[in-house]
Amino acid sequence: MAKVIKKKKIRILPFFLLILILAAIFFTVEIVLDSKIKNIIVEGNEIISDQQIIRQAGIEDYPSFYKNTSSSLEKKIEEIPWIKKVKVKKEFYHVVVIEVEEHKALFEKETNGKYVLENKEEITTDLNLPYSVPKLTNEMPEDQYDRFIKNLQKVDEGVREKISEIKYDPNDYDKDRFLLYMDDGNSVYLTLTKFEMINYYNDVLPQLDGRKGYLYLDSGNHFQIMQ
Repeated sequence: MAKVIKKKKIRILPFFLLILILAAIFFTVEIVLDSKIKNIIVEGNEIISDQQIIRQAGIEDYPSFYKNTSSSLEKKIEEIPWIKKVKVKKEFYHVVVIEVEEHKALFEKETNGKYVLENKEEITTDLNLPYSVPKLTNEMPEDQYDRFIKNLQKVDEGVREKISEIKYDPNDYDKDRFLLYMDDGNSVYLTLTKFEMINYYNDVLPQLDGRKGYLYLDSGNHFQIMQ
């Protein structure tokens, strides 16, 4: 007696519904991932403009909020030489907040016209700095140069902005001596081991009674009136 082979019926409807559900999930995820950045806020910058930071991050056209991760944006912005630290936060309503900390320019090298930052990096820029920096008028040995940068960072910004020029000016007794020309017409001699004494400059000024001269802070503390 011949066997009867029963054919299995393919349930088309459940299969079709599964495809529809998967497709709906896929398109929903794509729509969410393609949601655009609605607003960009940049904080902490003085030298680099908001637009430069946004352009460096690659989000000037307000692309996807989710596909651009905070870490990827931070890596791009960190490539700007002026940027010391950056933190990117994502907030509700597709808002991107970029918090930056910029390197300070310590001085400008007269020999090449470049600004020297806290990390010793030298930058050529046509940007207008929001603060004044002194000009280093000559070169010096590497050891003195490294220590000079470290000591200059310890000088209060308010005092540093009053220094117009700095000259490495060693003599037979002190290879670490510098001559600082102040923007008020006075000059100050300093040595690297006492460099922070320039922070007391504003306290000394009233004692000079408006006289102009040389303030020796490298060896002893005395003032010599200009002839």
